Amino acid sequence: MRIALTLCSLLVAGSLFAQVKDSSQVELQEKTSELKGQVEGMNEMLLDMKSTVDALKKIKITGYIQSQYQTAESDGIGTFSGGSFPSSVHSRFLLRRGRVKVNYDNDLTQYVLQIDVTQNGVGIKDAYATIKEPWLKSFSLTGGIFDRPFGFEISYSSSSRESPERTRLFQTLFPGERELGAKIEITPPETSPLSFLNVRAGLLNGVLNTANENDNFKDLIGRVGVQVPLAEQGLAIDGGLSFYSGQARSNSRFVYKTNGPAKNFTVDSTAANVGSYHDRSYLGADVQLYYDLPGLGGLSLRGEFISGKQPGTATSGVFYNPGSTITPLYQRNFTGWYINYVQNIGLEHQLVVKYDELDPNTDVEGNDIGAPGKNLAVADVRYTTFGIGWIYHWDANVKFTFYYDIVANEKVNPATNLASLIPFKEDIKDNVFTVRMQYKF
Repeated sequence: MRIALTLCSLLVAGSLFAQVKDSSQVELQEKTSELKGQVEGMNEMLLDMKSTVDALKKIKITGYIQSQYQTAESDGIGTFSGGSFPSSVHSRFLLRRGRVKVNYDNDLTQYVLQIDVTQNGVGIKDAYATIKEPWLKSFSLTGGIFDRPFGFEISYSSSSRESPERTRLFQTLFPGERELGAKIEITPPETSPLSFLNVRAGLLNGVLNTANENDNFKDLIGRVGVQVPLAEQGLAIDGGLSFYSGQARSNSRFVYKTNGPAKNFTVDSTAANVGSYHDRSYLGADVQLYYDLPGLGGLSLRGEFISGKQPGTATSGVFYNPGSTITPLYQRNFTGWYINYVQNIGLEHQLVVKYDELDPNTDVEGNDIGAPGKNLAVADVRYTTFGIGWIYHWDANVKFTFYYDIVANEKVNPATNLASLIPFKEDIKDNVFTVRMQYKF
């Protein structure tokens, strides 16, 4: 009997143990499955986060803002130092630039959008996409609104440029710097024997800034550049040759062309001139030298020279874009150049000296302008500008610029009685002093 009871107890205990074991196994399996699900869910979440982070790493947001104060020698002067002063005003505060740039770089493709916010409103500066071939990664195609591929000063960022503004030469030939079109760029890899070479060429509308196209002609612009690093000598030399080949349409029957021997304009007034096209063509050369001066700091010496034909009006030689306006066209031969010296002094200071000259009509001289029967006006006056400045880098983001532009104009014929030319019998008081604070991120 006792043995039977013992066997029954063992059977019951075994059954209970088996049930508990089975229950524990089920519970363990359930917990394992739950934990596995959590791990898998976390992995999926991490993969999603990685995908998001990888995408965000391709986006780069930069920008800068330039707030400045200016004072001029006289009220209401016309100037290329940030735009003309209002009438009866010779001092002003100005938000010169307020840029925000978004760049999405996906290795072989790139998207860029840059806007400019100032007291005058919001405008588009850059809006383009670039694709690069996947084999050598040396050839790229860009379409949209971008810098005209000519010379050095156009593409040198306003946030890095040491003088407050580009030269009168470039503001006259390329106002706004950018235009709408397409360009190709060739930059051989460092391992290539042609790594010193770079080529840019663009086909653009040939209109003022980013205005809509108004004819069927396109302008061709390009630059062939070289880079010569001489690291052992602490020296680097860059340079390039540029060209511009375009056309400007005349909406008027009156077309004026300079007569070199007579030093005047002759007019062609035939009806066939309406809708005719005239050359806008430039040839340019630029060079940049960089040297580390022992005991003082790095220096740069940069210069450009441009010569060519520039259509304009009687009163302006700025990039001619008539649109629907019926204005007589004036064709001029011009030359212009600048030289810019920058000396770093330690890590915080820079000395800037710059000189530029623009002769908008090389076929005439000052004494011809305003003389009877020559049809010469203010657009034919030659200008020189000497600028000197000091830059102080407050920190990695902030810099202060103190800059003085000394502007001199060619003196016209002293006997002229044309109201627009009378002030040019003497040097116009149009020097400008600029104090600027820039924040860049």
